[in-house]
Amino acid sequence: MNKLEAFGYIAAQAARGDITFPTSVNAVLRLQLALEDPDCHVEEAIRLVLSEPQLAARTVALANTAAFSAGGVQVTNVRAAVLRIGYRRLRGLVAALMVRQFGHRIADPVLRAKAEQLWAHSVQVAALAQVLARRVTRVDPDTALFAGIVHEVGGFYLLSRADEFPGLLDDDPENWSALCEDVVSAEVIRKLSIPSDVAQAIAALRDGALNPEPHTLLDTLLLANRYAQVASSLAAGESGPDAGPLDAAMVRTLLEEAGETAEALGDATLV
Repeated sequence: MNKLEAFGYIAAQAARGDITFPTSVNAVLRLQLALEDPDCHVEEAIRLVLSEPQLAARTVALANTAAFSAGGVQVTNVRAAVLRIGYRRLRGLVAALMVRQFGHRIADPVLRAKAEQLWAHSVQVAALAQVLARRVTRVDPDTALFAGIVHEVGGFYLLSRADEFPGLLDDDPENWSALCEDVVSAEVIRKLSIPSDVAQAIAALRDGALNPEPHTLLDTLLLANRYAQVASSLAAGESGPDAGPLDAAMVRTLLEEAGETAEALGDATLV
């Protein structure tokens, strides 16, 4: 099977809804759905977070960032961390854990390196999106963080399948991978029950144009992608951040503020 046939096969599967996730992804997805239940009691939320040690550690780390630790008071346990950051911000951490789990079944070292770079990129975009939402676009920062984490989920799915098709993600001058990723992303996003406003912003990213006065979730993601210090490993021709609508001093401030959140979300090592 050549590369074009492989892309066609994967895209056709996605179009039919024939997408399966690694067991680890399904487990975290169940956790996410439970936490999003409006009847989920705080004690149950704490129990669920404690059931995933990495999530527990990241929850405490996020609660201790400057954005949440008013007066510099540190929390040292999951209960206090959950109460401090709230369910909406916890959703972003669960999404981060879920996206990272796609790396579980990637065995090829080259593909794994691509996945680790894509994860580092996603973390930076998510953290920058949250800061941009607060300072520039004025959209909901928690939604912006969540959208940044999941905006490359179709790429992670492609990477998780690429072991089956040697050479699938080698140099691709005709951009078949981009076309396939768009089809795959739409179905993966549907299966993950990602909210429609987030799904629409992600779908518009590839050809999206920035508004003269950025004010939408799409604008937020476009800016975050532009200023992220790590490029997507699946985006042909990207070489890092370029000059954009924000001045250099503002960009430095944004990157400094985003750095702590990015660290709390996790390093570039896939689980």
